[in-house]
Amino acid sequence: MALTDTKIRNAKHGPKPIKLFDERGLFLLLQPSGGKLWRLKYRIQGKEKKLSLGIYPDVSLKLARQRRDEARALIADGIDPSQVKLDETEAAKAAAANTFKAVGEEYIEKAALEGRAAVTIKKTQWLFSLMEGDLGHRPIADITPADLLATLQKVEKKGHLETARRMRSLASRIFRYAVATSRASADPSALLRGALVAPKVKHHSAIIDPKEVGGLLRAIDGYSGHPLTCLALKLTPHLFVRPGELRRAEWSEFDLDKAIWTIPADKMKMRNPHVVPLSRQALELLEAAKAISEGQRYIFSSLYPGNRPMSENTVNAALRRLGYTGKEMTAHGFRSTASTLLNESGKFSPDAIERALAHKDANATRAAYHRSQYWDERVEMAQWWSDRLDTLKNGATILPFERQQI
Repeated sequence: MALTDTKIRNAKHGPKPIKLFDERGLFLLLQPSGGKLWRLKYRIQGKEKKLSLGIYPDVSLKLARQRRDEARALIADGIDPSQVKLDETEAAKAAAANTFKAVGEEYIEKAALEGRAAVTIKKTQWLFSLMEGDLGHRPIADITPADLLATLQKVEKKGHLETARRMRSLASRIFRYAVATSRASADPSALLRGALVAPKVKHHSAIIDPKEVGGLLRAIDGYSGHPLTCLALKLTPHLFVRPGELRRAEWSEFDLDKAIWTIPADKMKMRNPHVVPLSRQALELLEAAKAISEGQRYIFSSLYPGNRPMSENTVNAALRRLGYTGKEMTAHGFRSTASTLLNESGKFSPDAIERALAHKDANATRAAYHRSQYWDERVEMAQWWSDRLDTLKNGATILPFERQQI
């Protein structure tokens, strides 16, 4: 006798599985645990098999019969419905593994294993999160240039032009990785070159007038904030490193006896280790910091000492407290100050200055063969620059540089 909804609702479970048969191989399996499972018993190629059709009441009697009829239609054509279901399950798993989200996360994990800096990975994850909402669930091979552009333009319309540009760049790397791993056939971002509004190049604000540099240094000497912040603010002008490299400086990287600081490759923008000669003034400031943070991992620890460096905005915030706006001076701007005044002095070769700044040579061939560290000149330059800063701070008369032939 065929099943009815009333009979199914009133069915009692027992200590052993119970089968309630409907028609044409369909039956309901009552589990001792309380579950009611739809099953279809059928034969194909001489073998008896069973196919799961769902759980009652999620799958009603009417729907179970519909699924039974669909399965029997396949059987009539010599197709095993169990194999069809298995194939669909595997296809669904493959599709889930090939979504933009899955491939993107895999690419970011690969970048981390390759030694990319933690701060770089964090920024990459943030950029990826801006695309994930629109594209994350989509099979990566199905995403078109128009799909990607629509996502990028949402950010662009908010005025974040540089962020949109960086998102396109990251998307390109993810799509190229998908192509390399046979999960996509093309990089749709390649067709979007020129489609976004080009951001205006913004240079880090910097004071380059010698008199104004002197005033800035005197203001820094009068800073009354946290001692480590004060020391970081004072040390920044003496070195040519990027703010992130200084705030994440660790005591283990310094040899104060030899007056050198070796920055590991994973902390450098260009992924090459960088050795910094330390002037007498820089050493004095480091010794002062040693009295505060020796024994900690970072020289400039956060205000809550532990295994964290100070915030990336600490030095800039100190400059704001001194009355310098972001359009006047930034922590990164001290590199421009040093580069400009050192080049104007005519005392040092441009190559030595660029090497001190850890800039990448634009000429790839020249970079491969021109490996000189200009070490002796850089040691001399580091001390001359610190002495020059002291002169400017003390308010000495500013004389024009006499250019020398290099």
